[in-house]
Amino acid sequence: MPTITAGDFRNGVTFEMDGKPMVVIEFQHVKPGKGAAFVRTKYKNVITGAIREESFNPTAKFEQAVVERRDAEYNYNDGDLYYFMDPETFDMTPLNRDVLGDAFKFVKENTLCKLMSFNGSVFGVEVPNFMDLEITETEPGLKGDTATNVTKPATLETGAEIKVPLFINIGDKITIDTRTGEYLSRCKE
Repeated sequence: MPTITAGDFRNGVTFEMDGKPMVVIEFQHVKPGKGAAFVRTKYKNVITGAIREESFNPTAKFEQAVVERRDAEYNYNDGDLYYFMDPETFDMTPLNRDVLGDAFKFVKENTLCKLMSFNGSVFGVEVPNFMDLEITETEPGLKGDTATNVTKPATLETGAEIKVPLFINIGDKITIDTRTGEYLSRCKE
């Protein structure tokens, strides 16, 4: 396993600490007038999502964490288990609901995602940043009502609820930003 030092930290660098994978969110090399230099680091446990801030000696050594990302197609769910298929080997991987993350509520069947694993165990799912989904339930839109920044609740085909502009109707296809859960635009047919 390759090692890295705290002096090598950059945003997005992954390292192992106490046998757990961490990713650097922010870093700052500090060289005070007196005393030794240090690296102020904000990092996140990629499995639990816990964020910590800590200062390290620039020569402190860490194992480099190898987080594997591989394509998998979301097929279906059965209760709390969600099944993903490897597009090359057709192997099925069942995952528990608590591994999926908040953005997964915008994913429909047959969507290509990325499974993230560390030492062979899957800890998370990366979903596409944008999804085109159909509105299944909302109040009817009023013709000519184009007031800006006025929204109404709507239910998507995946069951997720979001806020949409007043002119959106049932059956409309819209684009959602899965990172924020916000309406972006109406899809062009």
